[in-house]
Amino acid sequence: MKASLRGLFKVYGEVLDVVAHSNLRMRGQAFVSFASVESAKNAMKEVQRFPLYSKPMQISFARTRSDAVVKKLDAEHFDEHKTRREEHKKTTRYTNPLKSKFRAKRLAAEIDGGAAAPGPKRPAVQMPDEYLPPNKILFLQNLPETVTKEQLIALFSQYPNLHEVRLIPTKRDIAFVEFLDEGSSGVAKDALHNYKLDGENKIKITFARK
Repeated sequence: MKASLRGLFKVYGEVLDVVAHSNLRMRGQAFVSFASVESAKNAMKEVQRFPLYSKPMQISFARTRSDAVVKKLDAEHFDEHKTRREEHKKTTRYTNPLKSKFRAKRLAAEIDGGAAAPGPKRPAVQMPDEYLPPNKILFLQNLPETVTKEQLIALFSQYPNLHEVRLIPTKRDIAFVEFLDEGSSGVAKDALHNYKLDGENKIKITFARK
């Protein structure tokens, strides 16, 4: 995961650190620290909703600066920053709702005279792309790697209410096309699905995952 994120984001500027969490509370979350705010802004704009491991990423700025950023850009206050971070961790360690729920279950099991066996987990079933509900954003796959934004704008502007075309610099065979309403995106999807942009490969078009 860390290697994938570093490879994806390094094209936008110097990446100082990547932290990927695996604990229950923060599973599926990661932090990418850039050397400059401008790099972070560009990365967030371009990679927002990029489907990493088949799930579109939701990207926002972190509430506080990371250790790596402070160490590089404000080294003289790093110890003070680290101390504040540790104090915050201590004060929130037992106020976390998930941990409180877990402790309550464990206490109830102890009172009943034994630990309760966890129930079987249901496997996560992901809906195939072809059956995703309609929305304003189309997800394009199997594009020629030489495709340009101008080509896609020319292709999709044949249909009303085109809002934006977004290419992913590090993944040239996919793109997102956004319309102003679901009806317009549906018309374009039906008309251009399996269209051969280069005369050879068929473009796969589905609604984007939310």
